[in-house]
Amino acid sequence: MALEDKTTVIFNNTFVRPAKFFLTGFSNVPHIKYFYVFLCFIYMLTVIGNVFLMSVICFVKILHTPKYMIVFNMALTDLCASTVFLPKLMDTFLFGRQYIVYEACVSYMFFVYYFGGVHAYTLVTMAFDRFIAICFPLRYHAIVTKTSIAAMLLFAWSFILSFLTYGAKLIDRLSFCRSLAIESFHCDHGPIRLLACNDTSSNIKIVFLSVFVILVIPLILIAASYACISVALTRIATGEGRFKALQTCTSHLIMVGITFLPILATNIASLASSIHPNTRMINSILTHSLPHLFNPIIYFLKTEEVLKAIKTLCKKIRL
Repeated sequence: MALEDKTTVIFNNTFVRPAKFFLTGFSNVPHIKYFYVFLCFIYMLTVIGNVFLMSVICFVKILHTPKYMIVFNMALTDLCASTVFLPKLMDTFLFGRQYIVYEACVSYMFFVYYFGGVHAYTLVTMAFDRFIAICFPLRYHAIVTKTSIAAMLLFAWSFILSFLTYGAKLIDRLSFCRSLAIESFHCDHGPIRLLACNDTSSNIKIVFLSVFVILVIPLILIAASYACISVALTRIATGEGRFKALQTCTSHLIMVGITFLPILATNIASLASSIHPNTRMINSILTHSLPHLFNPIIYFLKTEEVLKAIKTLCKKIRL
């Protein structure tokens, strides 16, 4: 066997796992540290808002219903997603710790996508709750029980866990013999895959499948729910009745909008035109962080039951 052939065989059978990756982050952006301070402020407000919402649901008994089990799960997911994403981002670039251990990088990537997926399917569960409440109001309490909602939420957590675990294993089988600099602000799947020197066709397939499972399927299910709700609203005789029924959906619709629209807009803009990497990263960071801040605020402002529960809790604390 020729020397070149031997080298090729050895190279193809050698697994190369780097000790560390380097996150490049932004390039040539003046005063970028102020942006990270802004993210720190967002994170603190996110923690306060979601912890407060979970506390209100826990301590006020009138909120111990299937609907608010979903809201509690949403707040928990928002808190976990922000805690996984923002502190590491600020630690990396505010303090110049841009080298990240390989195992930590894969874990970072896994949990960012994991909580994003659970968040999407929690919105689907909320859509199911509204669908039953408006389309089958007489059977609502028989269908939407604590057991059924707990089963749906448990399915979301376990299904996304098993699906992304397989995706993480596909990353773990790659060999990295090119540059170890990840051109992103976090351990993103795409930039990591581009650094691999062996076959990445399976990774490309899992990316498309992940987009379908985590983004497309939830959007289809939510859209189908509201199509049925729209038909049910037309059967309500009075305009006031239609308005009251629709009003119960406003919080959920706003949350769906602030979660999915920025992701869709960023991805469509990236495909349709060439966006500067700095602009793309800023859009992506805000897309990953702002919805988790806004969700508890929406429930505080748009839901009368939560406002009444807060007043009840404040009275108890005073007493």
